[in-house]
Amino acid sequence: MRSKDRTYNFLKHFVSGELLLLAFVALVSAAEWKQASTALRFEVSFPASLRADPNDGRMFVLISRTNDPEPRLQTFDYLTSTPFFGVNVDALRPGQPAIVDDSADGYPLEHLHEIPAGDYWVQAVLNVYTTFHRADGHTVKMHMDQWEGQHFQISPGNLYSEPRKIHLDPVSNQTVKLALDHIIPPIQTPPDTEYVKHVKFQSPRLSKFWGRPIYIGAIILLPKDYEKNKGIYYPVNYEQGHFSLSAPGGFGAQEDVTRAWAGEKYPRMLYVTFQHPTPYYDDSYAVDSPNVGPYGQAITEELIPYIEAHFRAIPHPYARILSGGSTGGWEALALQIFYPDYFGGSYAYCPDPVDFHYFQIVNIYEWPNAWFRREGWREVPVPGDRGPDGLVLSTMKQQLNYERALGSNGRSGEQWDIWQAVYGPLGADGYFRPLFDPRTGQIDKEVAAYWRDHMDLTQYLKTHWTSVGPKLSGKLHIWVGDMDTYYLNDAVHLLDDFLSTTKNPPYGGSIVYGPRKPHCWAGPLPLAERLKNMAQDILAHQPKDTDSSWWRF
Repeated sequence: MRSKDRTYNFLKHFVSGELLLLAFVALVSAAEWKQASTALRFEVSFPASLRADPNDGRMFVLISRTNDPEPRLQTFDYLTSTPFFGVNVDALRPGQPAIVDDSADGYPLEHLHEIPAGDYWVQAVLNVYTTFHRADGHTVKMHMDQWEGQHFQISPGNLYSEPRKIHLDPVSNQTVKLALDHIIPPIQTPPDTEYVKHVKFQSPRLSKFWGRPIYIGAIILLPKDYEKNKGIYYPVNYEQGHFSLSAPGGFGAQEDVTRAWAGEKYPRMLYVTFQHPTPYYDDSYAVDSPNVGPYGQAITEELIPYIEAHFRAIPHPYARILSGGSTGGWEALALQIFYPDYFGGSYAYCPDPVDFHYFQIVNIYEWPNAWFRREGWREVPVPGDRGPDGLVLSTMKQQLNYERALGSNGRSGEQWDIWQAVYGPLGADGYFRPLFDPRTGQIDKEVAAYWRDHMDLTQYLKTHWTSVGPKLSGKLHIWVGDMDTYYLNDAVHLLDDFLSTTKNPPYGGSIVYGPRKPHCWAGPLPLAERLKNMAQDILAHQPKDTDSSWWRF
């Protein structure tokens, strides 16, 4: 009993002391947090001369050590972003200040009190939201793309302040007032030329879904002598990818492509890029989704038929091929897989995750958390991307925190949010139901199961190979670096493992890995040579006795 008594008395005094110490630390921490959270703040307003009506949106304060370029143009990428802090505003009236303080979500610093005292260039931006009364009965507030590709920093109609050099000290009770005195002007789209044409029209399906006019478009690169040879119809390479105002293939900017395309001895075909920005992102991922809308239908039933009717495109599956890299690589595969009778072949480079056991590096089906893995007593951060030498460039937590600071409810306009919007189910509030808890990284297994059943391409092929396999044989071609920056090669390997087992029929395509190649490796051949190979494949698969005047160059 003596031994037990001694232990009891020791623990009693130890625990009491520990509790007192913990209580003291908690009081000090609370006091420090109170001081930090009530110190530095910004009051941002705009005049009625710029916007007379109340505005909804996301107010940002951006803080930089330099003003070249101005701070708002230093936030396009999570790897290089200058610190910024954002808060939502609802019905903000002219002259009414929006408060950005320590409660704002920030990146790469999460709170204002983390800014060291010093002299900085400071700027404010209001990303204006539009109210959508959608056909599904939900009302949401999101940024309406203005043909800029969902970049709030340059989006027409958004407001911003002149950058100011200001001394900031987070431990002082400092209030900085900023005035939004500029409005971003409309985007100037390039004019049509002999070779390059632009189309843009309101989509009936998408406008009905969103309750407002929604536009889709395309840039068409015409072959040499298109106007001269008016009786010839051409096959089309529909290249998928991010929103752009540039000509397909870099025509006019890339010397090798421009010279080859305009040369005498080069295949004659149409080269088309799509423009389908959404309120979530610069690109829809070209499929139907309960959160984003019926973009798969809009592309296959509105946009492509329009192109075929106005630009002498051959309106048959063998003459419609798909290509693209990264986002466009996934789209090129998804359109071919989900519409196997509509397209004649897919050429995908470094595609976004094609098997969600490796969503980048995260196994969404088996892991409990996307930010870290527990290994015994250790908590190991999950990497987000890497260099070709394996050096980790960012973590998953950093990538997701960047998007959380850009916008709540999936309104960042960035990569992880569009994946969750396209692949995931509709949430009760009208926004997508998130796969990841935005503040902990916890994975929702019900949402993961929805992703598997609807958008995991490998799972889809496993489930439907009997019906779609005969329609896809020989049509799937993939290139990826085996040191892809975003670990996309891992998912391709899983798809490869399945496709290599297929029978009746075998898949008959190709998958090529580039040793030590990063994102976005497109194979050993330059684009001009790849386009020639695509044209050769079309010629080889066109029906017998089909007119091939387009090939006789």
